[in-house]
Amino acid sequence: MPLSALSSLTQNIETLVDLDQLKAKLALGRPLRVKLGVDPTRPDLTFGHMVVFNKLRQFQDAGHQAVLIIGDFTTLIGDPSGRSSTRPVLTPEEIKANATTYVEQAFRVLDPAKTEVRYNSEWFGKMGFSDCLSLARKMTVARMLERDDFAKRYASNTPISIVEFLYPLLQGYDSIMLEADVELGGTDQTFNLLVGRQLQKDAGKPEQIVMTLPLLVGTDGVKKMSKSFDNYIAFNDSSKDMFGKIMSIGDEAMWTYYRLLLCTTEAEIAAKKAEHPMEMKKQLASRLVNKICGEGKGDYEREQFEKVFSKGDKPDNMPEFHWKDLINALLCEIGARLKKSVLESKGGFQSKIVDLWGGLFTDEPRHWIDSKTGNGSLIEIVMETEFFIKTHGYSPDQGGFQAALAQLAYLGNIRYNRSDLGVRITDIMYATGLGPLSVKKECRRMIEQGAVKVNDEKVADVNATLSAPAEGTEIIVQAGKRNFFKIKQ
Repeated sequence: MPLSALSSLTQNIETLVDLDQLKAKLALGRPLRVKLGVDPTRPDLTFGHMVVFNKLRQFQDAGHQAVLIIGDFTTLIGDPSGRSSTRPVLTPEEIKANATTYVEQAFRVLDPAKTEVRYNSEWFGKMGFSDCLSLARKMTVARMLERDDFAKRYASNTPISIVEFLYPLLQGYDSIMLEADVELGGTDQTFNLLVGRQLQKDAGKPEQIVMTLPLLVGTDGVKKMSKSFDNYIAFNDSSKDMFGKIMSIGDEAMWTYYRLLLCTTEAEIAAKKAEHPMEMKKQLASRLVNKICGEGKGDYEREQFEKVFSKGDKPDNMPEFHWKDLINALLCEIGARLKKSVLESKGGFQSKIVDLWGGLFTDEPRHWIDSKTGNGSLIEIVMETEFFIKTHGYSPDQGGFQAALAQLAYLGNIRYNRSDLGVRITDIMYATGLGPLSVKKECRRMIEQGAVKVNDEKVADVNATLSAPAEGTEIIVQAGKRNFFKIKQ
């Protein structure tokens, strides 16, 4: 049964200040200005953002004006909400790049035609220090310390910077400039949203309605979704990874995702609970992937998922790599590591090694692999370096540096002289950079747990090697349940 207009707007709301005022504003018969602010601290949005974006979309569908404010100025401070320490500062260039992708991602949920996008640098960039002091007078330190996160940090003697105290005031001032009727946010934003309401009142303007929504639990089913906890699903994840991550959540979290991400009613959830949980999870994953990645993507990923997990087949599409490129990637990684080790060393050793290695120490390691190294020359450089180290009895990080030199010589021999020599499978997996394979320890763990196959043969030894495929053939590697890739010559 469809929800009434008011029930739809208040669905899943955790805090509402206040309901009577909301009813009165809705009775005005004009579109309300509904504000949602996001700080572009990272390049991509997560499903945690989708909870509030869904609510903003519900207001749009009811005929109201969405105002998406990109906090390009407030990001210079960093929102302290839920933080136990001060956020790192981003450069203006990083903020601008993140802001651009935020808007594109937000429009996967919001209606662009009904969205007003604003940047709070429009007004804060013009304010002087006297304006800042005038704004700071609007709030006392005692009031700021009522915030739970500030109170905890103060009690534990964890530093709180003065600029962090300014953050709620800046977010609240946005509401004055935008003439917000309603402001949305997560439950961790309640204090900031109420500050906006108070500042509007002090300025003699109508107070905004404050509406907060629950924080989405992450894929672990325990902590809130966050990149810091590595339990997130990003808007920019591939459709395959997105589908797989959704399928990994627990059954209890699944119903929360239905409720907050698809706005499913309690009555509809009760009916779904009578169905098989696996089928319900597949439907959830398909619908969410369709919603974020495009219609039909979720259906395709479900088909591929069932092909791999239910029937034991291989997916139709998988990443392809050339053997030469994988070896080059490993050479780049080791070259960069050696460069860092040498440049952090002291004394004559540094200058001598830089002289010996010449073009290896460039900002783009791949450059010297392609153009600076001929057959055998890389090996000669390594041998000369080892001779120098032995002669002078000195090297930074003695064991690690020597091991890296040996591996560089070994891979260089493979790359430039002997394609038939084997390379550890863990190194090849790592060189692909695919999802969990970008962590070396994870590659080893997968083999130790019997989760890696090469051409359908299980790999049992973490030191097992792989040789280049013959001309016209390919190697298929399966790492875990969802990671497949091909290697060609």
